[in-house]
Amino acid sequence: MAKLSTAIMAAGKGTRMKSDLPKVLHPINNRPMVHYVIDLAEMLHSSRIVLIVGHQRELVQQTCAGRHVEFAVQDPQLGTGHAMMMTEELLGAENGEVLVLSGDVPLLTEATIRELVNGHEKSGAVATMLTSVLEDPTGYGRVVRNSKGHVVKIAEQKDATTEELAIHEINVGIYIFNIRELFAALKRINNKNAQGEYYLPDVLPVFIADGKTVVAVQTSNFDETRGINTIEQLHTAETILLNRR
Repeated sequence: MAKLSTAIMAAGKGTRMKSDLPKVLHPINNRPMVHYVIDLAEMLHSSRIVLIVGHQRELVQQTCAGRHVEFAVQDPQLGTGHAMMMTEELLGAENGEVLVLSGDVPLLTEATIRELVNGHEKSGAVATMLTSVLEDPTGYGRVVRNSKGHVVKIAEQKDATTEELAIHEINVGIYIFNIRELFAALKRINNKNAQGEYYLPDVLPVFIADGKTVVAVQTSNFDETRGINTIEQLHTAETILLNRR
């Protein structure tokens, strides 16, 4: 594998947690959830780990000070694409690939992400996304593939055709990109949407329009990819991690 860096999104407020604590610092079995994500980046021998911080960043930086991480600041928070733009100063001159993880998705296993990394390497794609199959995919972006199995489109629920809505493979928001290609594509996305934000999946149509290969690696374990948005989900994650031990 070419050199691998990891960027971890950890800037959000987490309003649904109904707490002043930054979302990624909520504890799972007495450890801040973001530490599980940093553990994963370390298991993959990431050459650099960049934590993208924003809301209460001093507290997040303080809590992660003992870890081998660097910090990129996202302030204000203008979407996932904008978050990755904030890492360019640290990662823009790197060669190789960047894995994009979320600080609120602590259940991903090394085996699943190694499959993603290996799939990316074998395919020679500029971008590889992790996907899963859901019986009821309502609300998720559907993954549209061509006859070669390459990704040609992510059809968001609100824009999808009847045919696309019948697809059960969904985007779970975990990616690996060629670093140079990613930063070039980020310069070509816009924030012309209802939220006025820059979205990371918007780089995929840029690659596809340029005739570059985007692939998807499907995981059978959707539970690993779940984000933690509520206290109930936090308790569920605690149980899952205890059972793994």
